[in-house]
Amino acid sequence: MSNRRSSRQSAGGVSRISDDQIIELVSKLRQLLPEIRNSRSDKVSASKVLQETCNYIRNLQKEVDDLSERLSQLLATIDADSAEAAIIRSLLVE
Repeated sequence: MSNRRSSRQSAGGVSRISDDQIIELVSKLRQLLPEIRNSRSDKVSASKVLQETCNYIRNLQKEVDDLSERLSQLLATIDADSAEAAIIRSLLVE
């Protein structure tokens, strides 16, 4: 079978991904990335998709860190038994 139709195993027994699988995964990433999904161009290289994926993940990690810091600061300023604290706890559980 061709490499495009199925995964092959190398001499070391490690499974390799097929070209078709790579194309499918890059296509899925393309759909998840707002900057690429919203662009007018249908032709974006796999390399560009991977670069944008890395940038997007870094930005999401930074956003999570920033939000965690803000939440920590907010929690430090309110009474643990207050209604606000209860609301925050309920949101964190969801």
